[in-house]
Amino acid sequence: MGAQLRIYRRRIRSVRATAKITRAMELIAASRIVKAQQRVAASTPYAQAITRAVSAVASLSDIDHPLLTERPDPTRAAVLLVTSDRGLAGAYSANVLREGDALTEHLRERGMDVVHYLVGRKGLAYYRFRDRPIAASWLGFSENPGYLQAKEIADTLINAFQTPAEDGGVDEIHVVYTRFVSMLTQTPEARRILPLEVEETTEEPVGGAFPQYEFEPNAAGVLDALLPRYVEARIYNALLQGAASELAARRRACKAATDNAEELIKTYTRLANAARQAEITQEISEIVGGADALVAAGSE
Repeated sequence: MGAQLRIYRRRIRSVRATAKITRAMELIAASRIVKAQQRVAASTPYAQAITRAVSAVASLSDIDHPLLTERPDPTRAAVLLVTSDRGLAGAYSANVLREGDALTEHLRERGMDVVHYLVGRKGLAYYRFRDRPIAASWLGFSENPGYLQAKEIADTLINAFQTPAEDGGVDEIHVVYTRFVSMLTQTPEARRILPLEVEETTEEPVGGAFPQYEFEPNAAGVLDALLPRYVEARIYNALLQGAASELAARRRACKAATDNAEELIKTYTRLANAARQAEITQEISEIVGGADALVAAGSE
């Protein structure tokens, strides 16, 4: 019985140490998520403004820009997956990878070869383990992305898009990330960012009708300057949304792990007390039995 008691006490110490780690990670994630939410909110006005500007130029001018033109027979597509660099974030990365696999299957059904670009060590490990080809990867900033990282990713994807498919380029670019809705809800999404989808509609645009812009030097020059910035803003927003979602998922997962550890400690404590009580009862029985034997031997 003493060996069983030692096992329970060792398990209690182990679980308590794990609970301290998960509790610390929960507090760290909770402290960082506020800043991540603020960065998402701060990037929204710029993303909305540049989206309206690009939409206005594309709708008010009659030009065929390479980043707006739909390829007649697309054969290759690039998919950018935004995952995390660290674990203990629940199903955050798994949901993105699952959405990416579904998108990849859909593109292949359309007869396209898919090239994958990865952000985060979890996505890289997932693809390396399955021996899948990777065009490029970026690591180390999933929790705190910067605009320079977004620009580097955007430049790589734009260069691939501007390269002919027969020379190793791509005809479409998609991004799969997790949209931050609230502390409890994060939704994986897949969006096409190139070529831009221009829709004809009679409804008024969000935010009101477009102003009557005057393009200097011309509409084509304005699009040349705006479209790369637009792609950078879309990717940067996806990275920020992913960072906020990752921290929220980590906070929730670590809180659940801490709560489970505390319940497990209570269970092991009850078992240890029961084992200790049984051990004391056995020792008392042995003492009483020994005393009875001595009394019986003395009376003889």
